Amino acid sequence: MKLSNRIGTRVTALSAILAGAFLAGCASMSPMAATYSQDTLPDAVKVPAGHKVAMQTVGVGMITYECRAKKDMAGQYEWAFVGPDAALNDRSGSKIGKYYGPPATWENMDGSKVTATQVAVAPAGTGNIPYQLVKANPAMGNGAMTGVTYIQRVATKGGVAPASACDAGNMGSKQTVNYQADYIFWKMM
Repeated sequence: MKLSNRIGTRVTALSAILAGAFLAGCASMSPMAATYSQDTLPDAVKVPAGHKVAMQTVGVGMITYECRAKKDMAGQYEWAFVGPDAALNDRSGSKIGKYYGPPATWENMDGSKVTATQVAVAPAGTGNIPYQLVKANPAMGNGAMTGVTYIQRVATKGGVAPASACDAGNMGSKQTVNYQADYIFWKMM
């Protein structure tokens, strides 16, 4: 056997071994294996001990606001939150569900879905909707949402109420604003 053939055979064998080791390492990681840490979050929106991350998604979409009279404040108006309409994507950007409301509903493409009740919010920086922690109601349908106990909204970008005027002249009008946020789904350990 020529020297070049033996070297080529060894390189091919070594490449196959390295590729196999890499794939085995990747296979041992779940799709959500990237460590998620709550360390930098305000205490108010941290999930209680005894839970683990079940799924991480990136919500990309719009939030609708409506110009309404302020409650118990005659002659004053505000942009009131109506609801979201967003795609839920996995970390690679593939759509795996949707988030919409009211009521706030996270639905996986497998048909399972949850609604939730807000527990807490915390500021997320100027121009961004706040971080949020919600306690999930029992899931409807069987699938990825089954057993979800909490959902965190973090890494928010945009989504705040419109800066345009809201007054008697445009009461009832609606505006949408773009936003993005990570939604972290938690289950009991």
